[in-house]
Amino acid sequence: MAHEKGVGSSRNGRTSNPQYIGVKRYGGEKVAAGNILVRQRGTKFHAGRNVRRGNDDTLFALVDGVVKFEFRDKNRKKVSVYPAAESTAS
Repeated sequence: MAHEKGVGSSRNGRTSNPQYIGVKRYGGEKVAAGNILVRQRGTKFHAGRNVRRGNDDTLFALVDGVVKFEFRDKNRKKVSVYPAAESTAS
């Protein structure tokens, strides 16, 4: 029996690009409309107030504001964006 495989091109050379999945903006952070909040596979986080879900389940902000992670019910989490108070504008 052969001690090594026959000499030839490697069969393991293929690789795919990383997915860059995860939370992109954390609770308490200020975000602008259109900012991506969570990149995910499936709905680990659900869309809350002022947040929509893209075709690939990405959650993004609809308005400028502050991110808040909340519970939708006992088991499911949701991400909301609440408009920041404009009291600091001068």
